[in-house]
Amino acid sequence: MVTIAPPELSARQQHADDRTQSCGFVLELSPDWLILRASENAHGFLGEYPALLIGEPLAKFTLAQPLHDLRNSLSRQRSSNGICRAYRTRLTHEPRHFDVAFQQLEGRILLEGLPSSNEGFGDSLGAVSRLIDGVTGKTPAALLANAARRMRALTGFDRAAVIVSVGGEEQRAESVRSKFAAPASAAELPAMVADASAQPVGVFPVGATESTVSAALLRNLTREERDELGANDVRSALCVPMARQGKHIGCFRCESRTPWKPSLELHAAAELFAQIVAIELERFGD
Repeated sequence: MVTIAPPELSARQQHADDRTQSCGFVLELSPDWLILRASENAHGFLGEYPALLIGEPLAKFTLAQPLHDLRNSLSRQRSSNGICRAYRTRLTHEPRHFDVAFQQLEGRILLEGLPSSNEGFGDSLGAVSRLIDGVTGKTPAALLANAARRMRALTGFDRAAVIVSVGGEEQRAESVRSKFAAPASAAELPAMVADASAQPVGVFPVGATESTVSAALLRNLTREERDELGANDVRSALCVPMARQGKHIGCFRCESRTPWKPSLELHAAAELFAQIVAIELERFGD
C-alpha cells in the first residue's frame, strides 16, 4: 500500500465535467461501502451494469478477502486525506487482477481500478532507489536538470519537465527525446492521461448534485486541457505535484506523442521521486 496526501481541489478540477477516462473504472461509495455511483463502463470490469450496482453493497460484486483488505487499509489512514493504492488485487471470480486507488472525500469513498500489468510489477518503485544517487547539483538548475533526466528514465515518456519555485523565482528543466512544439506547461492536468483523443465515459446516475469524480486520478480532461495537449501534439501525460512542508512548490510533467497504458505503480514511483527532489531543493532555501 502507498498513501500520498493530495493537494486541495483546484478551480480547474472543480469545474471539470462529471466524466472519467475509459481505461479504468470509477465507483463512488458511501462510508459503509454502498455503491452510490459507477462509471458507465463498470460492467466491462466488474461484470455488472451500473444501473444494477447502485444502492448495493460493493461486497455483493467482489470477493470477500480483497474487499476486507481494502477496507482495513482505508481504516488505517482514517485521520488523513491520502490516496491509498493496492496492487494486483483479484476483485471478482474472473481471473483478472486490478490495481486500485481509493481516497476519502467529502464523506464518500472514491475508488478507481485499472487492469494490472502481467509483467514488471515492482520495477517502477524499485527503480527509484537506483535513481536517487543522481539527484545532485551545486545549483538549483543543475539539480533540476539531473532530476528531469532521471524522471524521464523512470517513466519512459518522450519528455519530462520539472517546473518549481526556488527563491521566489520559477525555474525549469526538461529532458526530451525529440523537440516538442512548445515548452511543457505548468498548467494542471489529471494525474494520468491515457489518451487525450479518447472518448470519456459518464458516471451513473448522471447529473448528480454531489460528486467527487473531479478528484479522480483519471478524471476527464477539460476542453481547455484537451486543446492545450492537442496543440502541442501530446497524446498522453503523467503529472506529479511537488510539495515542501505541505506547500505546493511546483510539478513534474511527463508527456508523450503516443497513447499510454496508465499505471498506478508508476504514478506512485513518480510521486516518491518528486518528494525526494523537493527535499533536495531545501538546500537552496525558499
